[in-house]
Amino acid sequence: MINMMFLLILFSTTVISHRVDDSDITLKEDFELEKHLKLINKPPIKSIHTEFGYIVDCVDIKKQPAFDHPLLKNHKLQTRPSFYSKIEDRGVNISSTKTSFELNKVNCPKGFVPIRRTTKEDLKRTKSFLNYNILATATTHKAEVFLKYITGDNYYGIMGTTSVYNPRCSIAQASSSNIYVRNGEGGTFNQILVGWHSDGFVRTGCYNLQCRGFVQIHSQYHIGAVVSKTSVYGGDMVEMPISIVQDERSKNWWITINGKAVGYYPQALFNNLKTANQVGWGGATIAVGAPSPQMGSGSFPDRNFEHACYFKNIGYKNETNSPYYGPDQYAAHIYHDAPECFGVDYYGKQKSPYGYSLQFGGPGGRCGGYF
Repeated sequence: MINMMFLLILFSTTVISHRVDDSDITLKEDFELEKHLKLINKPPIKSIHTEFGYIVDCVDIKKQPAFDHPLLKNHKLQTRPSFYSKIEDRGVNISSTKTSFELNKVNCPKGFVPIRRTTKEDLKRTKSFLNYNILATATTHKAEVFLKYITGDNYYGIMGTTSVYNPRCSIAQASSSNIYVRNGEGGTFNQILVGWHSDGFVRTGCYNLQCRGFVQIHSQYHIGAVVSKTSVYGGDMVEMPISIVQDERSKNWWITINGKAVGYYPQALFNNLKTANQVGWGGATIAVGAPSPQMGSGSFPDRNFEHACYFKNIGYKNETNSPYYGPDQYAAHIYHDAPECFGVDYYGKQKSPYGYSLQFGGPGGRCGGYF
């Protein structure tokens, strides 16, 4: 079971994956995978073997995999967001009961960025996902608070600090905490999610750099990095401050982790995400042929922030150059599709250090009679 920071980008439909065995791949396909690996794993100036078993390559920032995307052939690299100073000034507040957030970091030389090396197993899972109708056997559940625009309003950013847990997941389960920006419906649906996830698939779906086009900028934080410490029910809380923000000038969607601008999704990748008509905070689970796993700490919301998983200090931007606003309770929508397994409560504005906050999660199980 692995707990890591992830990105997920969706176009038109929900992306779900499943475990694949070596027997699914023929010798010819295996050769093609090897050939593809040589194309996507760029020559590094330095490679780091992490304690978690994967390799991170330091590659030329201008030759990273993102620029193989056909829509980014003439893309102008943006090395820092126009709102960078605002991120740095905000900082991260950790109370005495909180444990410092620790994301596995590496150090790449100036002009180079860390890219988690793609393996043959990663490609096998992606290939299998693309060719297999997993929707017929997968069960997904959500528990979230969201804002959906009223005519004339749009969203340009979302932020929040979530507690990080390591929910128990079997080989066919995954559980996550995330924020998202979304626009459109049906065939025009575009979405970006950012957060942490724990799963028994090892890596699932179009996560991280398997979602082509993400431009890595930070020289230490990298997408797909492992979170080395997690929260303890009733004890120390480990928190992850995250945001998705549209740059006012370039219109690119930037991802920040722990107050650091990690990188961005170029606007050119999207057919319908010039702005967002919905933003949200919460958790999700996926199970294939198995009961749903725990969400968050495995506990239902109870207003005790050392029990259920939470998002604190949440906010949204309704203009590219506006400050973050906390959602009014009357405007916030609550959604949870399996109340016997998972819950979510929005508390509005609370005393420091929580601010506008919510809790979500639950024990999982056979939700609604489904496996």
